[in-house]
Amino acid sequence: MDKERKIVKRYSDEELQEFKGIILEKLDKAKNNLKELIEYFSNDTNDGSDTAPTFKILEEGSATRTKEENALMAARQEKFIKDLEAALVRIENKTYGICRVTGELIPKERLRLVPHATMSVEAKLQQNKK
Repeated sequence: MDKERKIVKRYSDEELQEFKGIILEKLDKAKNNLKELIEYFSNDTNDGSDTAPTFKILEEGSATRTKEENALMAARQEKFIKDLEAALVRIENKTYGICRVTGELIPKERLRLVPHATMSVEAKLQQNKK
């Protein structure tokens, strides 16, 4: 009894290079954004000027909220960077663009918009229903 070999589809080397260019561009922007967030987050905006106590409390509360928001944005940006770097590894392994659920190719249009995607839209929707 012969076992049927499953043929795995993948993107061509030229297509992988196109996606690599998209990812590298997004990675560069993401790293710059993270750098700016970290600089802003670690920058002390207190210039030493004294304002009325009521305004000082409001300013400090606002500054704390802004720093917390920046910290959350920085964490999301770090995750995005890791996802993009993982996509580069998949390109090197020639497994980029293959849905990890269905094994089918993720459409190019989706990968151009979300280059770190690991699932097709259909697989993602199925996962969200569970």
